[in-house]
Amino acid sequence: MSHITRTHRIGLLTPSSNTTQEPEFVEVLPRSVSLHTGRLSFTNIDADTMFRCIEELEQESRKLADADVGAIILAATAPSVTGGKGYDRELIKRMEDASGKPATTASTAFVEALTCLGSRKIAIAAPWSEAMNKTVVSFMEANGFEVVNYGVMGLVRNTELGRADPETAYELGRRVDRPEADAVILPGGNWPTMSIVERLERDIGKPVLTNNAVSIWAVLRLLRSHHSIAGYGRLLRDHLGRDTISAKAAPGA
Repeated sequence: MSHITRTHRIGLLTPSSNTTQEPEFVEVLPRSVSLHTGRLSFTNIDADTMFRCIEELEQESRKLADADVGAIILAATAPSVTGGKGYDRELIKRMEDASGKPATTASTAFVEALTCLGSRKIAIAAPWSEAMNKTVVSFMEANGFEVVNYGVMGLVRNTELGRADPETAYELGRRVDRPEADAVILPGGNWPTMSIVERLERDIGKPVLTNNAVSIWAVLRLLRSHHSIAGYGRLLRDHLGRDTISAKAAPGA
């Protein structure tokens, strides 16, 4: 086996029950980037779990710093929106203070990616419950986006989400889309979605942003690793340039 030179290291904070993020990240990331993972206790997709799993944030961030990662991402949307607007920034500060490394979250990445694309009206296809999705809708609206439609699958056990067929993401994405939407977003880091992004974008004629795609995009930008990645949608293909998106540039920030 030939040696591969790794020039960057990513620290991924993922739910303990997640079985999708590591395979999707490894598939998509450039070969020069290595992946290193910490896990937060998380089995159910509900409000209590969202708050409890964050209690481990500093401990797991410090462990990733031991591997000298270049940046850390909490690549889970639901835990990073539970406290409303600005909560993601609080979590980022906690990770950065604990690790001494730049950090971001999946929800922050959604806001920055939509801003980068100039998308203000969105449709949301989500795998979890109606109650859980309300926090996501409220977070996006508080950050200046108009949610024109949404739909949910109603899953509560995160392991069930990891076993879902990617076609569930494609079908729900098609169903929630509306002509007035600038983009369709698919939160849920354990939902296998990367394989359907290109087809869904082609069929609806607009950007499709998934949890893991925006997370990879955001952390590569923190690392200043500017590779165009083809095959997983226009965000990773066309928008890994050297321009930066600041919190102040985001709508409603």
